[in-house]
Amino acid sequence: MQIILQEDIEKLGRRGDVVTVKPGYARNFLLPQKLAVEATVGNLKAIERIRMSLAKKTATEVEAAQKQAELLNGVALKFTRRPGRTIRCSASVTSADIAEGLAAQGFKIDKRQAQLGEPLKTIGEFPVTIKVFRDVTAQIKVNVEKEA
Repeated sequence: MQIILQEDIEKLGRRGDVVTVKPGYARNFLLPQKLAVEATVGNLKAIERIRMSLAKKTATEVEAAQKQAELLNGVALKFTRRPGRTIRCSASVTSADIAEGLAAQGFKIDKRQAQLGEPLKTIGEFPVTIKVFRDVTAQIKVNVEKEA
């Protein structure tokens, strides 16, 4: 099924791209979430007219993302977790915890933007990459400490 993306979707395409996906993925996820529209003749003509405004909007979003990335670089978050019998913690630090910690400091970050391979389960300091926009990333430090 051919669709036109309304938003950037990782591993699929960027806003305004015409891509082919399986009908179930489009019908059950992309279309109801308003992430895409069907690639009809009318929609294809409309997207050509909209491409110029999308380019301008993307340029302003990139500038805003770079400013936010500069502010995010060097931010440190501290979490306390109870250690288990070994070095590992009984509770881990997840990308949702990182998003909440950044929200408490005034940054609006979705949990999917925190590029965390797996939850942090050990005590220590870890670098975490935040994907602010497309190719714009920031590096923060997450410190997991032992609960007293």
